[in-house]
Amino acid sequence: MSPDLIIQERHLTELRALLARDHGVEASAYLLFGTSEIKQDPWSKRRRRRFTSFEVLPVPPEDHVSADAQHITWSTSSYVRLLKRAEDEGLIVGIVHTHPTGPACFSEQDDRNEGELAQMARNRNGKSAELISVLLAGKDQILARLWVDEREPIPMAHLRVIGRTYRIHERLPSTSGLEHLHRQGLAFGDQLNTWLRTLRIGIVGCGGTGSATAMLLARLGVGYLALFDEDTADLTNLNRLHGSKRSDVDAMRSKVEIVAREITEAGLGVKAHAMKGWVGDPTFRDALKSCDVIFGCTDDHSGRLFLNRLAHFYLIPVIDIGLAITPNDEGGGVKDLSGRTTVVFPGAPCLMCRGIVDPAKAREEDLRRASPEEYERQKREAYVRGAGNPAPAVVTFTTSTACMAIDELLQALVGFRGPEGWAWNRLRRFDLMKDRVPGALSGDHCPICESQDYWGRGDINPFMDRVG
Repeated sequence: MSPDLIIQERHLTELRALLARDHGVEASAYLLFGTSEIKQDPWSKRRRRRFTSFEVLPVPPEDHVSADAQHITWSTSSYVRLLKRAEDEGLIVGIVHTHPTGPACFSEQDDRNEGELAQMARNRNGKSAELISVLLAGKDQILARLWVDEREPIPMAHLRVIGRTYRIHERLPSTSGLEHLHRQGLAFGDQLNTWLRTLRIGIVGCGGTGSATAMLLARLGVGYLALFDEDTADLTNLNRLHGSKRSDVDAMRSKVEIVAREITEAGLGVKAHAMKGWVGDPTFRDALKSCDVIFGCTDDHSGRLFLNRLAHFYLIPVIDIGLAITPNDEGGGVKDLSGRTTVVFPGAPCLMCRGIVDPAKAREEDLRRASPEEYERQKREAYVRGAGNPAPAVVTFTTSTACMAIDELLQALVGFRGPEGWAWNRLRRFDLMKDRVPGALSGDHCPICESQDYWGRGDINPFMDRVG
């Protein structure tokens, strides 16, 4: 079992403010976590578990006993109350403490104290109860581990802090075989190459933008790719589906098979896993929950709504991509040629609030998928709108839009544009050679991005609180 930990950047900011003390005195707080059970990682075929930060809680003042630069002691009364809440709500209790002046490691006293707290959790909530421990050391070092019993904790295999930036905090093994990325390292440092090699990235939709995104990520050095698309290649895809051949159309090969083949044959050491079907298929849940980042390259509203929820429940950033080409009414040329990238993550307006997805169209797409006969009947009776004309597509602009999206990931990792992190929403008018970063507000009653009830909640029943 390989445990991962994701902390929302806003939670880390809240913890640092809450735990700040003068003269290097240690401090402590609680952090509740949601859980994500992954029965089988698509690349390793191993079981994984991921813990996602859900809520920060202070240790009540009345529980404080003593603290100095070497220790922190508090009463466990609030801890016991929190264990009850965790049991009732299906959450995991985490304790957070500081080593302001070091060392950047758990001490023997930490081992003893946390072992006792783990035993207390098992006594209170049963033998399956667990405890997460997070250590904030110095200015920016973070360590974390999982106690499944009172004997010996398990270090977190992956530890990420995500918000406006994407920070990787775990110790990474030295990675060989990256000589082909040497010139990339000259630009952004060899550490970026190592970070990218650890990333598990999903690409939903493997058409014009999706196939370009997959090929570029493979060349960039990303270690693991999961490809999702339900379509087979047809003749009209050949002008923009990277890696496709006329023989693929004749053989009716799926888009994911074509893209995975090209990445594998490139011999870059990238593990590409092809998954043919709609992204909401329940059999794909393990693969999606295994991802660190997802690129949404689908043009259907239902798929976008699905990913919109996934990003908030599981703290997996979704970089949604769109391209709009509007021809002139008179024919010849265009009156609008715009690429868009939108980062979906807690703390920013979601795809619904930005008006990028239409719930009514999503329902129609779901009906067409679940009951084609009923969909056709309702279309004849004008209850649904039906499919319109195919959208224009030009390979240079689908590829350019894919580059925009990948550049946002690089910005979150290395900040090549400055320290402000990625743009939540970027619009590029290719015809005017202009960029805009339009803002938006969360809707007053949006259940996804206005309320924090789902942010980092992880697995619940029904899945992502979706009915049907």
